[in-house]
Amino acid sequence: MTSIFETLSGIGVAAEDSREVYATATRDRDDVTVYRDSRSGVIYIDGFYGGDAVYEDGNYRDINLAKTGSRDFEITRDAERRAAAYMPFVCGRDIVDFGCGDGAFLRTVRERTASFCGVELQRDYVKALNGEGIVCHTSLDALDDSSLDTAVSFHVLEHLPEPLPILRDMLRVLKPGGTAVLEVPHANDFLLSKLDCTAFRKFTLWSQHLVLHTRDSLSRLLSAAGFEGIVIEGVQRYPLSNHLAWLSSKKPGGHKSALAAIDTAVLTEAYEAALNRIDATDTLVAIARKPV
Repeated sequence: MTSIFETLSGIGVAAEDSREVYATATRDRDDVTVYRDSRSGVIYIDGFYGGDAVYEDGNYRDINLAKTGSRDFEITRDAERRAAAYMPFVCGRDIVDFGCGDGAFLRTVRERTASFCGVELQRDYVKALNGEGIVCHTSLDALDDSSLDTAVSFHVLEHLPEPLPILRDMLRVLKPGGTAVLEVPHANDFLLSKLDCTAFRKFTLWSQHLVLHTRDSLSRLLSAAGFEGIVIEGVQRYPLSNHLAWLSSKKPGGHKSALAAIDTAVLTEAYEAALNRIDATDTLVAIARKPV
């Protein structure tokens, strides 16, 4: 297996002489070291992967929607945001959601697509989705070459110990000129890079997040996989209320507390624009194309 460090080194964003220890533990494990490349800014875990079984049983999830049958505020909010933002790549298209989870995005856009399916490892999610009539596979291997217009993947790439083979497989299933939309956490998150919030660092560093990308590293990774026309944009998933809670109480959830009353549409849009201006949003989105 190619290590995360080897992958990052291969695309020119990690090296031995610029590797520094960023943290000696993650929020869930005290035996996992997190590194940061001092030149590129990429944050990564090397030499550790919890294994596919972790994702197949889904016990790592705080909320397992296949078991509860309920909806989750953040999952629902993200699905609606993504549906609005990426509708040009979904409407009337044949699409796959790689790492689709409980299927929130697919449910939101299903009536607008030409066809849709998911790929997911978690067994109870796969069973529930197929039972609901949403075709869900456990691997991209189930999909034919050049069969789809669009592949989306939201906060999955950072979990993969070998991302390049998966990205190349995603490229394989896309039609020539097809589009990939990939959303990942950002190494330059405002709370990390500008505020150096210790509580947030301890919370956000997780053994399952093997890489936190920068704009450059994400673009290089997609280029190495064979994509072209790559555009990287910043997205802020969590509003000002969430950041204020981290600074005041050192805890997440401000966007679901009384502080959420300050998150008007105008303020939220302006805050995202301000963070984009200094490249400090919490999320990056890559939109890339398969060569014609």
